[in-house]
Amino acid sequence: MTDSWFDPLPLREFAELNKLSGENVPEECPTTDPSIEGIDLRCGPILRLAGTLENNENNYRGSAMIVVKGEDIPVMGYKIGPAEQNKTSEKPQPSISLGEFPGTIFYQQDGFSFIRYTIELELVSYGQRVQYYINNQYKKSFQFFIPAVDESMNIMSFSCNGFSLGTDTSEYKSSLWLDVLNKHDTQHYHVMLGGGDQIYADSVKLYSEQLQKWMDEPNPIRKRGMKALDSLVSELSDYYLNHYLAWFGKGYWKGKGGDTLQALFPLAMSQIPSVNIYDDHDIIDGFGSYHDSTMANEIFNSVGNVAYKYYMLFQHQINPEEKLHGSDPSWIANTQKGKYIKQHNHSNYLRLGREISLLGLDCRTERDLKQIISPKTYSAVFTRLKQEITLTPEVKHLLVMLGVPIFYPRLVWLEWLLTSTLFKPLRKLATKGVINKGLVNEFDGDVEVLDDLNDHWCSKHHKRERNQLVRDLVNFGAGHGVRITILSGDVHLCCIGRLKSKYHHHPHTHATLKGEDIDDMNLEVTDYPERDPRLIFNVISSAIINAPPPDAMATLLNKRSKIHRFDKDTDEDVLPIFHNEVDGSKRENHRFLNKRNWSDLIIAKQSKYALKLPELDEGQDETKTDVIRKLPQPILDSKAEDYVNQKKTDDIYVKYPLFSDSLVTTLHVEQDPLNYDAPTASYEVLIPKLIGSYELQQQNVKHLGNN
Repeated sequence: MTDSWFDPLPLREFAELNKLSGENVPEECPTTDPSIEGIDLRCGPILRLAGTLENNENNYRGSAMIVVKGEDIPVMGYKIGPAEQNKTSEKPQPSISLGEFPGTIFYQQDGFSFIRYTIELELVSYGQRVQYYINNQYKKSFQFFIPAVDESMNIMSFSCNGFSLGTDTSEYKSSLWLDVLNKHDTQHYHVMLGGGDQIYADSVKLYSEQLQKWMDEPNPIRKRGMKALDSLVSELSDYYLNHYLAWFGKGYWKGKGGDTLQALFPLAMSQIPSVNIYDDHDIIDGFGSYHDSTMANEIFNSVGNVAYKYYMLFQHQINPEEKLHGSDPSWIANTQKGKYIKQHNHSNYLRLGREISLLGLDCRTERDLKQIISPKTYSAVFTRLKQEITLTPEVKHLLVMLGVPIFYPRLVWLEWLLTSTLFKPLRKLATKGVINKGLVNEFDGDVEVLDDLNDHWCSKHHKRERNQLVRDLVNFGAGHGVRITILSGDVHLCCIGRLKSKYHHHPHTHATLKGEDIDDMNLEVTDYPERDPRLIFNVISSAIINAPPPDAMATLLNKRSKIHRFDKDTDEDVLPIFHNEVDGSKRENHRFLNKRNWSDLIIAKQSKYALKLPELDEGQDETKTDVIRKLPQPILDSKAEDYVNQKKTDDIYVKYPLFSDSLVTTLHVEQDPLNYDAPTASYEVLIPKLIGSYELQQQNVKHLGNN
């Protein structure tokens, strides 16, 4: 075993590249990668995770993709060995073995070949490092880590990975991807979860002449009747191919307000395997949330169908025309196609190591103004969950990826105002250009922010569907004894929503268990939230690149944030976690922080808290020991100061336990977007497993009744 096998990542080189990228943004996208000789590499390598521990096997399944100019398939060889050096002499150091990932061309266009390499490895008793080579050439970023067979994955989560079209990019020269890689060097992230908007494709409306002509048509009747020319698909295909090659290949993007080179983003994709869902900007702003007359137009829905193809090619490494598109074991099958995107919903389920599973809900393929996901897909999803979780009782946490937050302040009053007759004259004047045309969107003449409001789960069109999904998740988690945590992005700021049992005395706050005393149970769930079957967190992390909203928006959200009664037994709110600014100073808005950010979720026994866990005698129950309990709070210095230690437990301030299988969940928030060292401040909540399983008495829920 060579001494270099355990070398750390070249963080100094990454930091220099971050500065070079921020200060020297080229006018055009760089094309070739001269560091790999003998091939014209245009994009990649990009790593993808497809599954682990499938069919009672200790397997690890994934893929790597590159896009090259030409038709030759380079050889991808690899070495695999221990992730960490054995510093004791009690056990011999495991050896390094060699192999080759088989490659195949799965798509070709305009002289570009998409090559997918199949990764099939075995999880063993220790964590492993994999170094891979392209035609025997190695770069320090060509490596990734896989957990031991009895470990869970260290998870990094992000969203909104790009700028809105008009953003002044000069205000955001540094990249949070440097912070990700800095922490990856010591924490070793096994997977990164893309929660939507991994690419911003809104510039398609500037590129496509047909789309531009359709958008500029002022007569709504003529606009509805406009047909797509045969050349439209070719025009759109050319855009999405080259837009992805620029962004996923080089980290280059050009907008109205400036250009950017995020060179560390492709470097991260070559080191951390990803699992992605998609949202509107992966297609075009607001796609799926406009009126049916707009969505049904063949010019506009062609955008969705072509964008879907390239989403599959680049983000899932699958060609929609190949068999794998419908047969990958991670997909949750549904026989029904979307109304406007003529494809099957591609939600997916996979294990993230031993104790964590992931459900990625496809909330865009079937979306229209009044529906996010079809009833058939929901049925297929919960059938699959029941099958999987029943067979794997070792799973303690189920992560659910939703592009848009589901526990978030209601803005129904704003939605009502913007759609009211009061705004109708202004909408007409804006459409005709008499007043500021930016007041309305270019697609259907509605007020510009209305598509964002229609996207939200609490929109008037989606309330019933939203409440049904929340009820189904609560009942599933309670009945199967698994803690559910929802991951979302979209809103360009960070916060943590929460659903929980109401802390008061009545017989249905918890399942009525025979022989149990209701008062004792209420006391127990107040002080021991690990026994709360309704506790679900919504970790909202956004954006890793895009600009945050102004302070006024965060203040408005804070004023609109209150405890909502989901039903008679259940409350939802937003955690007061941001007691201090990123520089340590006190702040007034404790619930919403409008700075760029990303998050990670690490099982406690693999985290920085591993040494603080109680030492257990054989057979001792950890849940009955005196464990650390902490309020959600800032972690801003090495002293681990308790910033909210004066708070007493009540219906808002709850202390969560540090068990070995608690999820240490951290929001990493940017301190200064112009600082090329990319320092962040941390805000943390401990998410406990659910102790026990429960059959909850059904209560009336608004828009649902007691069904």
